[in-house]
Amino acid sequence: MKRILLLALPFALMTACSNPPATTGEAAPAPVASAPAAASFDGALLTANQWTLETATDASGKRIDGLFVRADKPVTLDFSNGRIAVGNTCNHLGGSYTLEGGTLEVGSMISTQMACAEPGVMALDRLVSERLQGKLEVRALDATGLTLVAANGDVLGFRGEPTAETRYGGEGETVFMEVDAQTRPCPHPLMKDATCLQVREVKYDDQGLEQGKRGEWENFYGDIEGYSHQPGVRNVLRLKRYEVKNPPADASSHAYVLDMVVGSEQVKQ
Repeated sequence: MKRILLLALPFALMTACSNPPATTGEAAPAPVASAPAAASFDGALLTANQWTLETATDASGKRIDGLFVRADKPVTLDFSNGRIAVGNTCNHLGGSYTLEGGTLEVGSMISTQMACAEPGVMALDRLVSERLQGKLEVRALDATGLTLVAANGDVLGFRGEPTAETRYGGEGETVFMEVDAQTRPCPHPLMKDATCLQVREVKYDDQGLEQGKRGEWENFYGDIEGYSHQPGVRNVLRLKRYEVKNPPADASSHAYVLDMVVGSEQVKQ
């Protein structure tokens, strides 16, 4: 009997050491909290909208006035096919981008080399490039707003509006159109005193060489989205033409959106 007790005693001691009883009044150890999941955003929202800069503050909360030198033409962002395009700066800026989780990474910006006479606009290119290149935190992204935080702590807030592709449900067709310097009367049953842009199509080959002869001027009924006509200036425009589904009886079955002004010429009257 004594022999059995001697053998059982070490086992009992080992059990007591490995599982000590809880001391009365002693709090049980808190469970280890798991790390919060990284934010993730839908990249399709970036491409479905054009983004217009509305707010910009530095890390201390002070407004970055240099980003708003063109009050009538705020900085815009367009995302398409893995590239970001910046609009309403002095030059056309663009670069590659990726969106992973809550991080937007933008590659080195490529820029055209135009000079701008407007005060502060030349500096705008640099101010935008400095804040948009590299890794940015996506603080918020939905169909109406985008908030980015640059590496230096600057916070950029953009308003979202659906792109033409989103609104018209397709990529659209690229066409070139020359717009004459002056509008002309173009009476219409619903608009007796209407005036119209005078336009004619221009065709180029894949190398950018003009093909054929330009035709006669024609009345252009409607608007070209994004284009403001300046009397006395003749322009060649690159446009996106979209089919309009179920247009009103007195409206065109196509919508035109300005892509860029290819060339301008001052015309003396």
